[in-house]
Amino acid sequence: MKNPNRIRDPIEDQVFLAIVYIILAITVLIMLYPFAYVLSVSISDPAEVMAGKVSFYPRGFDKGAYQTMINHPVFYTAYRNTILYTAVGTLLTLFFTSITAYPLSKDKFQMRSYIAQIYIVTMFFSGGMIPTYLAFKSMNLINTFWVMVLPGALSAWNVILMRSFFRNIPEALSESAQIDGASNLQIYARIYLPLSKPILATIGLFTAVGIWNGYFSALLYLNDNTKYPLQMILRSILITASVDPSDKGAYADLTHSPTESLKMASIVISTLPIMCIYPFIQKYFVKSLMVGSIKG
Repeated sequence: MKNPNRIRDPIEDQVFLAIVYIILAITVLIMLYPFAYVLSVSISDPAEVMAGKVSFYPRGFDKGAYQTMINHPVFYTAYRNTILYTAVGTLLTLFFTSITAYPLSKDKFQMRSYIAQIYIVTMFFSGGMIPTYLAFKSMNLINTFWVMVLPGALSAWNVILMRSFFRNIPEALSESAQIDGASNLQIYARIYLPLSKPILATIGLFTAVGIWNGYFSALLYLNDNTKYPLQMILRSILITASVDPSDKGAYADLTHSPTESLKMASIVISTLPIMCIYPFIQKYFVKSLMVGSIKG
């Protein structure tokens, strides 16, 4: 039943909202189309894919591309490695970043500006690939689990972002806790970290996505295929299927699916876990990133 006392929006506002909704609907369709196309090709009949008949909806059904991926000798090992690299690497990144940003956010820490400048320099200059490799080799990190999680555990950009977020937390909270006898470690763990869930979630997701999708570090520093992450195995399968189809060796069963279906199946397998996590923490993004972008 319509409310006779309801105040109707002006016609200009109604037209404006209608235009906004239409633009949003078009944008959503444009954003969804690549995902729908990837999923459709990965499960469509190979003959339909090779004929170019698959666009938005799948044509036929064939799970051969996924079976090819799953039947790889070290697929589950690589999946387990990727989960471990992502979980441990993300936790280490959040710990080192927050424990570094906390003192840099305090005005009473006199060295904070000098240390911050040193971090900024590292954003523009690096040691280079070969010196970095030699440094890791001298530390006996090559072909170990830790070479995949330690080098990226502390990023200057993340430290600056988290320091900016910490500086927005009222200093009165720290002073009150200090009056009650709390130490800096207690203030960091029991006040700052619980109030910093948005920035922790944002940096955590960015780090997790980077580690999950990364393969270059494994390509440089790992020699044992039982330690490879999932991306390296998917890359090996695609190269074997597309470059030299007559000499597949251990990948002899790759002839089951066309290369295009394998590519799309690898995209689905590699991105699906991250896409499942994203909706639960995307609400923190706008708040944390806007705060970090405004404060210096």
